[in-house]
Amino acid sequence: MGVPASPSRTRKPADVRRAEILAAAAAIARRDGLEGVTLRAVAEPLGVRPGLISHYFSAAEALVIEAFVLAVTAERDWLFGEDDAPLAQMTGFVRRAESAEAVELCRLWLNARHLARAIPSLAVAIDEQEALDRSRMVALIVAGIDCGDFVAEDPVGACTRIYMAVDAIGVYANNAEPFEHPAFRHFVADVAEWSLGLASRTLRAE
Repeated sequence: MGVPASPSRTRKPADVRRAEILAAAAAIARRDGLEGVTLRAVAEPLGVRPGLISHYFSAAEALVIEAFVLAVTAERDWLFGEDDAPLAQMTGFVRRAESAEAVELCRLWLNARHLARAIPSLAVAIDEQEALDRSRMVALIVAGIDCGDFVAEDPVGACTRIYMAVDAIGVYANNAEPFEHPAFRHFVADVAEWSLGLASRTLRAE
């Protein structure tokens, strides 16, 4: 005879449970890669059965994609969420990009780009997230030009150079040993300063 369910257990609202599942999946994606986002892996830290996860995400692929989107959206909102002066925001962005903490997110982007070769819907999600990143960065650069913090004739071009520098740093995220030469460690700062007409070392985190 089966054991009856505990009467003290309450069912969470669907939107709360779905958000909880996505948060757990995003944390796994950042820590273990998108391949680690499985129904069982997500269910375990939540203390639920894998079947409950499939109730909200009938296809594991959809859960993987939404976990990626949540992880990169949270980072974007954190980077551009402060109502600081443009120079202060850019300084925070560059220092985050050059920090040890950024390696985890760099690995997630590398992982997503690799898997996107076989998952077209993930490739679409990557394009959408990159467009959102560019939109926020261009808006920041334009605000900096308007207030006199930055000098750039082409805000989109400056944005493109900065994100290409971030991607270049990210390529080395999986190296076994870190490379600490200043030309590498401060590459994002150097490119951003050049692109925005800033004096050398303005954005550099020592």
